[in-house]
Amino acid sequence: MALKIFWSKRASIKFEQIVGYLLNEWSENSAKEFISKVFDFLDILPDYPEIGSLENKEKNIRGFTIVQQVTLYYRIKKDSIVLIVFFNNRQNPEKKKL
Repeated sequence: MALKIFWSKRASIKFEQIVGYLLNEWSENSAKEFISKVFDFLDILPDYPEIGSLENKEKNIRGFTIVQQVTLYYRIKKDSIVLIVFFNNRQNPEKKKL
């Protein structure tokens, strides 16, 4: 049985910020490509929830690199997956706050 995906407020905000940045600083095609990669990943995630690397064993948090610069962190719960945050990998890793 596939798990349901829920977006945290933080994940939604970061996603919108990244898309906005790509639209303003790069191109519409770059933004569309990023969005496509995110939703392609979200299409397979419910069937393969452990596809991401285990980042925090106690909290069951996993991470998956969407593009070289952005990793999506998520938590697997009993019957759902919660998207925690999209993290810019060029930032200081101590800013992750998972």
